[in-house]
Amino acid sequence: MKYLSILYLGLASGTTLHRARAMERLGHKVVLINPRDLLPSNRYISSWIHHTGALFMDSHIGRKVLTSLPSTSFDLVWIEGGELTGPALIEELKKRYGCVISYNHDDPYGKRDGRKWRLYLKSVPHYSLITVVRDENIEEAYAAGAKDVLRLDRSADEVAHAPWPLTDEDRVKWSSEVLFVGTWMPERGPFMARLIELGVPLALHGHAWHKAKEWPVLKPFWRSPGLYQNENYAKAIQCAKVTLGLLSKGNRDAVTTRSFEVPYLGGVLCAERTDEHRCLYTENVEAVFWSTPEECAVKCKQLLQNETWRAAIAKQGRARCIANGTTHQQVLTKTLNRALFLRDTNMAHIEVAS
Repeated sequence: MKYLSILYLGLASGTTLHRARAMERLGHKVVLINPRDLLPSNRYISSWIHHTGALFMDSHIGRKVLTSLPSTSFDLVWIEGGELTGPALIEELKKRYGCVISYNHDDPYGKRDGRKWRLYLKSVPHYSLITVVRDENIEEAYAAGAKDVLRLDRSADEVAHAPWPLTDEDRVKWSSEVLFVGTWMPERGPFMARLIELGVPLALHGHAWHKAKEWPVLKPFWRSPGLYQNENYAKAIQCAKVTLGLLSKGNRDAVTTRSFEVPYLGGVLCAERTDEHRCLYTENVEAVFWSTPEECAVKCKQLLQNETWRAAIAKQGRARCIANGTTHQQVLTKTLNRALFLRDTNMAHIEVAS
């Protein structure tokens, strides 16, 4: 692939920023504009976006984005998420640069997030390429008017999720037996409370756990608010003997980003058993799976008692993650190649028609 000049619209943080940096590692030039920075910074704006799907905001954001553009020619435009990007802006960007890609690893076609994805869904027919991370999203995207849909795996970042060097202080601070990093969701409270009842030595990091009706039981095991995609997140996983992988039922997940980040960091993934998980990793060899809190508790205790087994799973799980090609640079290369093919094919059709 030739080196590209890419206009990248998305957050300048977390996994969104990781993908932009991965593109740069591949040799591409990336100009990042965060549409959220073009709006006032307050919780009312965030609530409005979530509950109305950025109602009445797309024209303002479109103007702001266009006036923020450098006087540079881009080979394509990459839009992360897309909850703030309307059809008019996408059409203008296509007119200027030829190809606009949507990357979204949430579930905008599902029901969990209410109206949040209203503007995204309105914009689906205008993208050159829609990417999805669930099989069911393929048909749903086409039904919403997508021109072309690419099914991708989620992925770990080669740098942010590479094992970090650990100090003795790190090991003391982040050491845990069975770790879960993630936000509270209604189904997770009873699950964690049951694990505690069964004697699993949990360490919880994440937002909103105080909302759980099981909070009195969970509170002694809660260590901190959310660990974002940074050094602390990586070190917490590296210093845990076992890391749990729970799915978002409302998001129709069969895997999550943890399914890739934990093995790549050299952690022991102990996740919900799904067909997709079992395709990615050999059970009890490269990762450990369970279907009930009772089975999860048994697996956790077995892992804690067997250091040799844990070490083997960590080593083999990381090797399998790499062999699967589920790292950013490999997934991004696949996506960019598809986008360039579509762009070049469309340009050839235009030349023939003219």
